[in-house]
Amino acid sequence: MKNFEFHNPTKIVFGSDTIAKLSALVPESARVLILYGGASAEKTGTLAEVRAALGQRSVQEFGGIEPNPSYETLMRAVEQVRSEKLDFLLAVGGGSVIDGTKFVAAAALYDGVAWEIAERGGANIAQALPFGSVLTLPATGSEMNSGGVVTKKATQAKLSFRSPLVYPQFSILDPSKTFTLPARQVANGLVDAFVHTTEQYLTYPVQARVQDRFAEGLLQTLVEIAPQAVASPDDYETRANLMWTATLALNGLIGAGVPQDWATHMIGHELTALYDIDHARTLALVLPALLDVQREQKRGKLLQYGERVWNIRSGSDEERIDAAIAHTRAFFEGLGIPTRLSAYQLGQDAVEAVLKQLEAHGMTALGEHRDIDLARSRRILEAAL
Repeated sequence: MKNFEFHNPTKIVFGSDTIAKLSALVPESARVLILYGGASAEKTGTLAEVRAALGQRSVQEFGGIEPNPSYETLMRAVEQVRSEKLDFLLAVGGGSVIDGTKFVAAAALYDGVAWEIAERGGANIAQALPFGSVLTLPATGSEMNSGGVVTKKATQAKLSFRSPLVYPQFSILDPSKTFTLPARQVANGLVDAFVHTTEQYLTYPVQARVQDRFAEGLLQTLVEIAPQAVASPDDYETRANLMWTATLALNGLIGAGVPQDWATHMIGHELTALYDIDHARTLALVLPALLDVQREQKRGKLLQYGERVWNIRSGSDEERIDAAIAHTRAFFEGLGIPTRLSAYQLGQDAVEAVLKQLEAHGMTALGEHRDIDLARSRRILEAAL
């Protein structure tokens, strides 16, 4: 196991009817900006609950944060924060809203061009406004981590950033707030959490038995609950397990002391930026192909994954690896999520476009071994055609 430091300061308030606890979590003197996405937060009554819980505090709102939050939109929120002298942010939504709120929290106090935060991966964040979140879409784990992703529409650049200064102070996780989600978003959330886990697990063995078993438990849980999570929207216990699994997949716990990959995400980000494909769906496109191309580098963990997650115990090593990758692809396809670029009418032109963007953004040495150069990224993308 590798050396590591682990610290996660986010307070989790989990369970039904917990939005009311905002009254104790947000300082009474706070000048609050509520940030949210589309109309669903209003239609479902979640925003009304949030407003009621905030009581007599000074509260303003900013809506319209996109599923892939754009720099252009977020800078309008930054302007509102600055002009109105707001000092506490509250994200109400899924990972995109929370990611966007993290960017606003840092950008509002940044002295310079705020896009530099994304360009430098958050290394230049020196201060950030305090914020909390009310999670409505389990998927990204942003509610309990210090990272985010933002897209600059003008240049089609989708970049990630990270800083210990942008952990949420608290996150409220009420599984009942997921009951009204469309099946497509639930399926996306399952895939997102699954791939977050594999990015930290499907690398190479370092005798981190605790992290491996945690990761395998999360993967098994996602496979187990997936059919019910999609088919029965008001099944509280299933949604509770989905919500907590997605949080644990990316709160730093299973990634402590182990090598991490993240090439699937970096390649997937370019597909989203170029073709506006849902983030989780780009992960489903890339991961099976990447596992195939990187099978030698990942051999030990692929065999372990096949045995422990999919109960694949017979056949040669190559046959077992083939079966593990096939099961992964079938899991995504079973959720109605394609694993081939052709399903989006994308072909060789898309491969060339993604490679051009990867090169432009310096993504030329990806993966846990930093051996996924542009030539290997080409092989991965072509394997996904």
